[in-house]
Amino acid sequence: MATAFGSYTGKILKINLAEKTCEEYPFSDKEREMFLGGKILAAKIIYDNIKHKIDAYDDENIIVVSTGPLNGTAAPSSSRFNISAISPLTGLLSSSNCGGNFGMSLKRAGYDALVITGKAAEKTLLKITEDKVDFLSADGLWGLKTGETQEKIGGKCGKIVIGPAGENLVRYACIVSEERAAGRGGLGAVMGSKNLKAVTAEGALLPKVKNRERLKTLNYKWAKLLQNHPLTGAQLPKLGTAGLLTTMQMKHILATKNFSAGQYDEFDKISGEHMSEKFLIKNKGCLTCPIKCARVVNIHGKNVKGPEVEIMGLMGANILNNDLEKIMLWNYEMDEYGMDTISTSGCFAFAMELNEKGLWDNGLEFGKIDRVSEVIKEIAFRSSEVGDVMAEGTKRMSERFGGKDFCISSKGMELSAYEPRAAVGQGLGYAVSNRGGCHLNAGYLVVLEGLGLSINPYTHSGKATLSMTFQDLMEAVSAGGSCLFTTYAFFPSFLLTKPNSLMTRIVNKILPYLGGALYLAGKLPWILPVNLPPIFPHPVVINAATGMKLNFGKMLRVGERGYNLERLVNQRMGVKASDDALPKRLTDTLQDPKNPKSRVPLETMKKRYYASRSWDKEGHPTKRLIKRLGIVYDMEGTE
Repeated sequence: MATAFGSYTGKILKINLAEKTCEEYPFSDKEREMFLGGKILAAKIIYDNIKHKIDAYDDENIIVVSTGPLNGTAAPSSSRFNISAISPLTGLLSSSNCGGNFGMSLKRAGYDALVITGKAAEKTLLKITEDKVDFLSADGLWGLKTGETQEKIGGKCGKIVIGPAGENLVRYACIVSEERAAGRGGLGAVMGSKNLKAVTAEGALLPKVKNRERLKTLNYKWAKLLQNHPLTGAQLPKLGTAGLLTTMQMKHILATKNFSAGQYDEFDKISGEHMSEKFLIKNKGCLTCPIKCARVVNIHGKNVKGPEVEIMGLMGANILNNDLEKIMLWNYEMDEYGMDTISTSGCFAFAMELNEKGLWDNGLEFGKIDRVSEVIKEIAFRSSEVGDVMAEGTKRMSERFGGKDFCISSKGMELSAYEPRAAVGQGLGYAVSNRGGCHLNAGYLVVLEGLGLSINPYTHSGKATLSMTFQDLMEAVSAGGSCLFTTYAFFPSFLLTKPNSLMTRIVNKILPYLGGALYLAGKLPWILPVNLPPIFPHPVVINAATGMKLNFGKMLRVGERGYNLERLVNQRMGVKASDDALPKRLTDTLQDPKNPKSRVPLETMKKRYYASRSWDKEGHPTKRLIKRLGIVYDMEGTE
């Protein structure tokens, strides 16, 4: 379907694996304005096509691979693409963002998105070019690791592939493009259930933008903004996300011993500083990225992607391990087998505590790491009883063995490395996140509660509205095709470089109490018909690329629409208020016995969050809200 907007190809390709057929999926310019691209476009397609509760492994499940309007425009950090489907880990809608080259290659092949339906009768490799789609045998690829698969496919095409974990339906299997992973939610297992080993895309097309000269000027200014910011221009290039670990330790938010504590005595041995001093070969970035936060380290004589802060914390402090070299190795092994590093790590910590408490004799112990590599492989291949059980994820492990109070997950998804009892807004976000215990879909409020700013981490005042606002902004940024790290520049530099200045202290003090203003901005976006290019250039860059007329308020509304659309899909899958939960360890047990506020006051914040969202008491968007957002209300089959 043709488009009047720049930057889009105007075509979405629908592929039926069972019938080996292809057709164009209709998507109008009105829908592009409302849903933009990426994960929101994917949520719209899934909302329109999956009308009732399904199992993730049903043939009826669909995989949507989607780009954003900034992909292919040379905008800073704009090579991201999204993959969405119903998750085998949570049973809900999961979206996962990736920085590999597939999104750019898909656009060059002439498509903004893929809609993959049905189940292939045989092991399949999809090859997409400008002229056709080939359904090829993947017999020679089945069983290979992700790196081996991409190497054997060869060529300069963009690739998304699964490893043995996806083939064996590990519920948190990921999808890999180059060395980057669409990690969360088990979407690799969905590909595996459809007998789809890999998809490649290749072409020479490049969508025309509306105003190339203005776009070039804006992109240059945006790159300079990121390079001059203390987070995106200094900390992330120097230490990557691993540089956050020391701050997490200082702020009591470093998950330790299965989230039983927020600090680890030997944190310095697994820190970003230690990795930089002892193991870093160079830093690296995705296509068009001036930040270059990725680390390159050496594993068995091969230069590979280094670990992020999540696995450094979760396979370090959270299992009481101080061996950074082992963490680097496990990170590489998980990527090669095609496993989400966060969920895998959470399963290890939970299994160790189950063993410690005598609930499951599995041989895994805190602080003992000699069998970890062996068990990672057993999970990927489901080749032992322990590996087979852990491949199901912590929620199903707790249903079998007990330990629900210390099963550190939400909606079945294992939490990332931020211990929320010293950052309670982050705890709220984990609980209400559409895709489960995800720090990003949560709104990443921890960046205000200690990682960047220093607002009161224990107060519940303002946290509901702040979480909602940050969730909506991040939804919209992701849908546009940008890396979420570009939002760091939203915080003026002085707040980070001068933490003790009077102005910074005033901002930290009053920010939690601006909930009313943020609520009005969210509900009445026309009161913000402005753009903020010095700190938030995304709308003006999208305007130059597409010819749309976005501003800050409208972009906030796009994000709100997307977040509620995901919730509506989850409502069909059966989600309700009781699912917006955290384990009792985080809500009932004090992290610091001397601090009565060092737990997550979830129910109090959740009620305020529902009110801010205009959701009912069951956590469902109201019909009035849905109408205001312009979503067609169709809840056939909702439980």
